[in-house]
Amino acid sequence: MPYRLVVTTTQMVDSARRPAPARAAVVYNPTKVDLPALKRSVDLAALNAGWDAPLWLATTAEDAGQAATGTAVRRGVDLVFAAGGDGTVRAVAERLRGTTMPMAVLPAGTGNLLARNLHISLTNLDGAIATGFFGLDRAIDVGLSRIMRENGEVEEHVFVVMAGLGLDAKLIGNTNPRLKKAVGWLAYVDAGLRSLPELAPLKLRYSLDEAAERTVNVHTIIMGNCGELPGGILLMPDAKPDDGVMDIAAFRPRGPLGWITIWNRIAWGNGVLRKSAIGRGLINLSTDVKDVTYMTGKDLRLWVEKPEEFQLDGDQFGEAISVHTWLEPGALTVRVPRH
Repeated sequence: MPYRLVVTTTQMVDSARRPAPARAAVVYNPTKVDLPALKRSVDLAALNAGWDAPLWLATTAEDAGQAATGTAVRRGVDLVFAAGGDGTVRAVAERLRGTTMPMAVLPAGTGNLLARNLHISLTNLDGAIATGFFGLDRAIDVGLSRIMRENGEVEEHVFVVMAGLGLDAKLIGNTNPRLKKAVGWLAYVDAGLRSLPELAPLKLRYSLDEAAERTVNVHTIIMGNCGELPGGILLMPDAKPDDGVMDIAAFRPRGPLGWITIWNRIAWGNGVLRKSAIGRGLINLSTDVKDVTYMTGKDLRLWVEKPEEFQLDGDQFGEAISVHTWLEPGALTVRVPRH
């Protein structure tokens, strides 16, 4: 007697209701990642997590990742991995801003600033991938900068770590890409030496949270959503990526030894003294605090007398005559480690 396959009505209903497996997209910078190794690791992790095979989308010279991420969103994925340096992460975040789609970071650049500040593994690729599939969702703030050029053109971009006007942007612009790839952040030492001829202060006007305009001379001003740099350096020790507040640091060294004073304040004061109440008191009593000024706010407008270089998350964004920077609280969901 031949066998017959019998499917009950209950079985068909259960099958129809069973949710489809989740799927991730990987937006990757082909100049930063070892693609075969990355594909093996992510594909295996997706299989073990019970997810469908990932969608792979490369960035290009014309698209830093915004368009690729848009494709992933339209394809209905459940998670977007940003695999590359800070520029790739910033571009993916720019497209995901304001959505509920989570972003997972696979650090493959030199700075990996967002990953550092969210304690995502920089050296364990499998660990970073596992965070994407099994981590927790954390809503973080997103910074926005409206940049006006000298010719009146206006551009608007996001940042997730820091934006800067002045010397720090010049330093980034003077960094040799090949040297940076070879020796990492040590390349900024070379850039700093080549930026010495440009160490003149800039005169700017600013308005914080719509207060009256003020004028100040600084070498650089940095707006931060996060505060930690490579090497554990706390540039903005009180900055938190989800506190709804933008931290601002202005550097104005006084005299030839001013930069040494600033370095001592950042490396010793922020890294050591600030960890105790007594240490914080010593910082407040210091006569050198004028070299570094910290402020907080949600909206900052800057105007300069002549075009100055501007950077977002470690990438040069050309010269600006004015910049309007503000914060959107909780506008980006990032997958972070469970611990």
